[in-house]
Amino acid sequence: MPSTTSPEAVLRWMATLADPSRVRLLRLIDQEELGVSDLCTVVQMPQSTVSRHLKVLGDEGWTVHRREGTTHRYRMVLDELTPGQRGLWLLAREQTEGWAALAQDAVRLKACLAARADDPETFFAGAARDWDRTRDALYGRGFSHDALLALVPDDWTVADLGCGTGSLTRALSPRVRRVVGVDNSPAMLEAARSGTRGLDNVQIKPGGLTDLPLDDGSCDATLCVLVLAYLDDADVDRALAEMARVLRPGGRSVVLDLLIHDREDFRRGTGQRNLGFDPGDLGVRMAAAGLAAARLQPLAPDPAATGPALLLATATKPQKADD
Repeated sequence: MPSTTSPEAVLRWMATLADPSRVRLLRLIDQEELGVSDLCTVVQMPQSTVSRHLKVLGDEGWTVHRREGTTHRYRMVLDELTPGQRGLWLLAREQTEGWAALAQDAVRLKACLAARADDPETFFAGAARDWDRTRDALYGRGFSHDALLALVPDDWTVADLGCGTGSLTRALSPRVRRVVGVDNSPAMLEAARSGTRGLDNVQIKPGGLTDLPLDDGSCDATLCVLVLAYLDDADVDRALAEMARVLRPGGRSVVLDLLIHDREDFRRGTGQRNLGFDPGDLGVRMAAAGLAAARLQPLAPDPAATGPALLLATATKPQKADD
């Protein structure tokens, strides 16, 4: 039987780490002890696929597991790897640090751990979950959206950029003084005009994000929701600069878009031009466009969502020096 330092063993370890899915799983269980269902949720793979990869990793000695009720929890213990395995893993971990898929995994892992933090044995945790289900069944979920919109100052003019069918424009209309929806798709503009007909404080305008049909400083806030990913890279910077131009000093810009990912099939299927945005990079670009105090945070994904995780960015246009 060959020793663990034999060429055969080294080649087996290298073959194991040659699979991106197994590297993603190892990085997760290098951080936390996780069950199969946790891993399926984080990496968005079917249970059969995750279980198959875990079997390979277990057979090669990369993982340990323990039983907890009906669940097996998996962990990689770095100190229990052979020296050769440990060296290969440290190299693989270092060289994969910038993978976009890992940023997506990190967001989902955080949400998974937050959900697990609720103790199902305590009365209050159980009561809270029961109340959420009861409340949703009785009243739906829209009222919480309305409550948040009520926080927007009622004397604001808000631009909904890339307004699409105008769903956000309609929702904002009763809450603010004026809403301007902008889109460059004739079909979307027709739907938005139809959906906002009769709303006296709504105006729908044709136009692109890189050349907004709005005056300088004419808006208190701009919204740009799931639009920037459809722009070429250079046009993203132009769009951010246009947001800054149309804001009044002290006005607020809100961008909601995709967190950087590596799902090329998703990008092609949705017709998007880029693979989302890195928070640090987007913050730098917003500052270069004239938007200050940027706050960027990945959003906890809806458990039922199948698309990439999202990124929320907010920033303000600086006040004039003499204000």
